[in-house]
Amino acid sequence: MNISDDIAGCRLCAERFAQTHSAHAPRPVVWFRPSARILIAGQAPGARVHASGRPFTDPSGDRLRDWMGVDEATFYDRDLVAILPMAFCFPGYDAKGSDLPPPKICAKTWRAPVLGALEDVRLTLLVGGYAQAWHLRDKATVTARVEAWRDHGPDVFPLPHPSWRNTAWLKRNPWFEEELLPALRARVAEELAR
Repeated sequence: MNISDDIAGCRLCAERFAQTHSAHAPRPVVWFRPSARILIAGQAPGARVHASGRPFTDPSGDRLRDWMGVDEATFYDRDLVAILPMAFCFPGYDAKGSDLPPPKICAKTWRAPVLGALEDVRLTLLVGGYAQAWHLRDKATVTARVEAWRDHGPDVFPLPHPSWRNTAWLKRNPWFEEELLPALRARVAEELAR
């Protein structure tokens, strides 16, 4: 067994997920190999990813690939890109139909071993508040972290979540597309050319 197999078989949250409004079983979505050079540190799979078993198989994934300037084949090449969410399973919905947060036990159990298994990560994308808080160890807002993107570069890029829910945020912050995205695309291209 290796760490990917261990995570794929994880059922730590079975009881928790059974009690959510979605009442689903765990289905860890594991997407990395030790050779990956780019790490996408995200939040947790959504319902569509839970169904597909493949990360970012939704409009958020389309937007994230556009932000990175990569096609699907490159994005899903596990030897190049590791996708490491704060929780490997869909956390479920609450009674109002809102996404539940990633269970902390997942990161507590798996994050350090997986990061230790990644041998050659040179670029990390921190997608969303949960990943940013864990990696940057601060209490800043997502907007403050993303605005300070130059302070973390060139090897770390804090990004808002690419969800449609953040479309208004993107319109209010045109510097994101004008300044950050060209730098991100250049840095991704540089890493993929190695």
